[in-house]
Amino acid sequence: MIETPGFLFTLVAFILVLGPLVFVHEMGHYLAGRWFGVKAEAFSIGFGREIAGFTDRRGTRWQFGWLPLGGYVRFAGDMNPASQPDPQWLALPAAERAQTFQAKPLYQRAIIVAAGPAINFALATLILAGFAYAYGQSKTLPVIGLVAEQSAAANAGLQVGDRITAIGGRSVETFDDLASYARIRPQERVRVEYVRGDAPATTDMQIGVVREEDRFGNQFELGRIGIGPVQPVRVPVSLLEAPLIGIERTGEIVGMMVDTIGQIITGRRSIDELGGPLRIAQVSGQQMSLGMVEYVGLIALISINLGFINLLPVPMLDGGHLLFYAIEAVRRRPVKPEVFEWAFRGGLVALLALMFFVTVNDLGAFGVWRSLAGLIG
Repeated sequence: MIETPGFLFTLVAFILVLGPLVFVHEMGHYLAGRWFGVKAEAFSIGFGREIAGFTDRRGTRWQFGWLPLGGYVRFAGDMNPASQPDPQWLALPAAERAQTFQAKPLYQRAIIVAAGPAINFALATLILAGFAYAYGQSKTLPVIGLVAEQSAAANAGLQVGDRITAIGGRSVETFDDLASYARIRPQERVRVEYVRGDAPATTDMQIGVVREEDRFGNQFELGRIGIGPVQPVRVPVSLLEAPLIGIERTGEIVGMMVDTIGQIITGRRSIDELGGPLRIAQVSGQQMSLGMVEYVGLIALISINLGFINLLPVPMLDGGHLLFYAIEAVRRRPVKPEVFEWAFRGGLVALLALMFFVTVNDLGAFGVWRSLAGLIG
């Protein structure tokens, strides 16, 4: 175990991860809005009181807020949280009203909203494509080269030479597919399809669990099958292939996120694993201390998280706006302002509750509650 990074180092690493990603996300909204002729009144990194900023020649105020946990672009005409037309908007001169967000067609508003998460996914795809180009792609076949004693594979009757073709109903093309599937499913019971010789066969297997500790002392429970490959194979990736692999890997990570959320909802995974800004800050410092490759990999992962979370159909998030736009497209008329208002109030309460919960989780992971209990005891 190596020394945990100090507070200042961790804070700087956190700001260097979250700040640029928030900037990229909001820049997606800004550029899409500008493309469609919407005036941006403010572009903020961070919330709360402005601590620094300037106004450009288009009248946009570029600013930094004192709380660096997000950001926003305020377009002209955004006179309420739901960006709905209201009497103030109708009172604007026609030339000014034409530059507002509400004046644009539904499809343009949807593109402006979706552009933020989209650019987060694009950034992650670019990083993962770069990794693929630099380090190649694993093409190790899912053929068993060894079976550990008393492992999940051994208990399921799998043998050296078996080629696994599917697990849990999902097709398997490489050995990495097996490892990725098992890693987030400790102790789950799954159906394994394989070929022995020339004969297809199936077996039920309960994925094993291993408890690991990283060099910083963080402990994890991971699923493990207990097999090894015949021979690792890694092939070079061309510049033309790299973007496709980046897209594929981004999709795989999103799929793992969906699976993990499903496991938490169904109770198969502890809700204590949900983390917030404090844990992100901790991981940022740790990854930065390991080197630039690990740090950039973390940036890609958090960028995907940011894009994914913002697409959730929760009012106050981009996905909530897109949901109401979809309803508007079907109904051929906007949702009533009262519905918007109550939905956004509920969304705000839900997000604040989630932030409170994950912060409590983070403090628990840092041992704060155990220390307080010890003091009280």
